Amino acid sequence: IGLLGLPNAGKSTFIRSVSSARPKVADYPFTTLQPHLGVVRVDTDRSFVVADIPGLIEGAAEGAGLGHQFLRHLQRTHLLLHLIDIAPFDTNANPVIDAQAIAKELKKYDETLFQKPRWLIINKIDLIDLEKQKSIVETFIKALNWEHPFFVISAITGEGCKALSFEIMKFVESTRHNAEL
Repeated sequence: IGLLGLPNAGKSTFIRSVSSARPKVADYPFTTLQPHLGVVRVDTDRSFVVADIPGLIEGAAEGAGLGHQFLRHLQRTHLLLHLIDIAPFDTNANPVIDAQAIAKELKKYDETLFQKPRWLIINKIDLIDLEKQKSIVETFIKALNWEHPFFVISAITGEGCKALSFEIMKFVESTRHNAEL
């Protein structure tokens, strides 16, 4: 499973939340400088590996920010988890535009990578007022015209992470089963 998103989307915090991996986490961009792997165990004999790659930036498909190197890691995955910061610190940031920018980089780099199953992981929901959460998520999904799986989590508090891990495990097991047929 490959994690992708902009710097500070919460990829390293997520992998820390669901596995024993301990990548560095800080509140500045490009804290993660190299990929980290974590094993997520959902039961005694049920686990999968998650790859936390450094944040992608615009121009990654052309090599900006070591984009080629990081995108190459994602080619070896079976599922992409596209983490989105739904409550960016920068008031000029727009999560919809940010999500579209990452999708464009995937497509420019490799059409096969772009077509790979990709789930949106709407992160940092804990930073949004409880009354506004549902509305903000619905507006975001509608603006993206997203018709694939999406999950709402807070990687730092763990909210939604366990349920997401079980859904990923179901996907992995289904993929393995279909490959054996």
